[in-house]
Amino acid sequence: MKKSKLFLTLGFTLLLSLVLVACGGGSDSSSDSKSSSKDSGKPSGEQVLNLAESALIPSADSSKADDQVGLNVLNQTNEGLYALDKDGIPAIAGAAEEPKISDDKTVYTFKLREDAKWSNGDPVTANDYVFAWRRAVDPATTATYSYLFDAIKNGSEIVAGEKKPEELGVKAVDDYTLEVTLAKPTTYINSLFAFPTFFPLNEKYVTEKGDKYAQNSDSILYNGPFVLEDWTGTNKKWTYKKNDNYWDKKNVTLKQINVQVVQDSGTSLNLYNTDKIDRALLSAEYAAQNKDNKDYTVVNDSSTFYIKFNQKRDGKDTPLANENIRRALALSVDKQAYVDTVLQNGSKPANNLVPPEFTFDPGNKEDYVKESGAHLEYNKKEAQKYWKKGLEELGLDKLTIEFTSDDTENAKKSSEFLQNQWQTNLEGLTVNLKNVPFKVRLQNDQDQNYDMSMSGWGPDYQDPSTFLDLFKTDGSQNRMSYSNKDYDQILEDASVTYAADDQKRWDEMVGAEKILLDDDVAIQPLYHRANAYLQKDYIHNLQKNPFGPDYTYKNVYLTK
Repeated sequence: MKKSKLFLTLGFTLLLSLVLVACGGGSDSSSDSKSSSKDSGKPSGEQVLNLAESALIPSADSSKADDQVGLNVLNQTNEGLYALDKDGIPAIAGAAEEPKISDDKTVYTFKLREDAKWSNGDPVTANDYVFAWRRAVDPATTATYSYLFDAIKNGSEIVAGEKKPEELGVKAVDDYTLEVTLAKPTTYINSLFAFPTFFPLNEKYVTEKGDKYAQNSDSILYNGPFVLEDWTGTNKKWTYKKNDNYWDKKNVTLKQINVQVVQDSGTSLNLYNTDKIDRALLSAEYAAQNKDNKDYTVVNDSSTFYIKFNQKRDGKDTPLANENIRRALALSVDKQAYVDTVLQNGSKPANNLVPPEFTFDPGNKEDYVKESGAHLEYNKKEAQKYWKKGLEELGLDKLTIEFTSDDTENAKKSSEFLQNQWQTNLEGLTVNLKNVPFKVRLQNDQDQNYDMSMSGWGPDYQDPSTFLDLFKTDGSQNRMSYSNKDYDQILEDASVTYAADDQKRWDEMVGAEKILLDDDVAIQPLYHRANAYLQKDYIHNLQKNPFGPDYTYKNVYLTK
């Protein structure tokens, strides 16, 4: 990854749990619709859904949106060449059929559907994709996700300012034929084609609006199932309404979705119990209290939370530059007790960076996590052995380390649990807690001004590399002075040498976690996130996505 990616959902979607670092959230099960005691075969009653969102919409510009709220808005109101289906697989959307692919797997030719229209009635054409993609890679746009276009010919060079946006490998052959040339064969390219930054834009409209484009719901065009209304750019409520110009409107049942920002779990629960919203995210406390509620449900996520060990601070080695100290810290936390007593929301202990049921062997379809094996499992006795060895190597008999996390109530509880585990299991260790506002923590991470820090990641696309690339020597989220030439070489081979050989590429990446975790203990995986909700049983087909935008509402229907 060439460009730094923001920590996206943390300060927002995780205010009600641990505030984490991530891009796109996800799920190990792409569908999260609850079963209903009512007839789920046919919609009934008023098709109006009421939801709570965790934060304001920072941006609804597909070139610039880089947080989960903005990505979710775009996913309901617009679409690209592909969209994720109920199984989390990219399926044809804006394209009329699967593309023709060159023998060397680098040139994709798409026929676009001629019935696709913008909300103002304009046709969606190949030039809309060309314009949008060139805009995203143009350094003047400052698109957070411009690095995703590294997969497209000349993409990385354009983002670096070495070539012009017009040299990007995308061409409108005619109004309804789009030709895309990749920099190299890319196994996960269909995942990118489904990501909002790759959505089309109406050039004439965007150009006319200029700096006012996407500043409110009246300054955007939509080509998806819904249109956004009642958004001023700063307000805490907005509405999705069915798009009458959408090519597949006959399969959109919901008439309207009302959204309001709710950042407190108690308020969310009260709104749910008074039928003001149809779905409520629960904090750990309320999750524990509502586990026997018939509406209680747990939604698994493709995000992994972990602890970063910073090896160099202010230009000097930290105690965490010592491998045995890192190993002792990683082995001394009872992760099962952590998820059971602190999170209480269905999250699972993590012994891997790549989450389970997220990506699979192209040959035997085995889960990456199973093929990689478990790493850094809790082992108090081994932790104490490595701790003693590490202290001897440092010439110390005691050590003080700072742990940084967010300042929310749940983040503080999490920090206290970890502090207790480390100090109880490792004699001579003092852990000072530093709980700071979300933005401060992000800045500290960017400045590498910390010892240990809570962090996490959600995938941009469905491939192990979206996690593994973080810790390359030049990885955008490394920021802890970790470097291993063998690890770098594995990822380079997977990206370049074996780019056209799916199986060899996969086999290379399976070995990467062993180096990162077993050999080097670069980070400490902590948990794979899940969220607990109360959800009305009349909601059907609410689709949870494994990467990118969290949810798709297109196929939702109600049986009230």
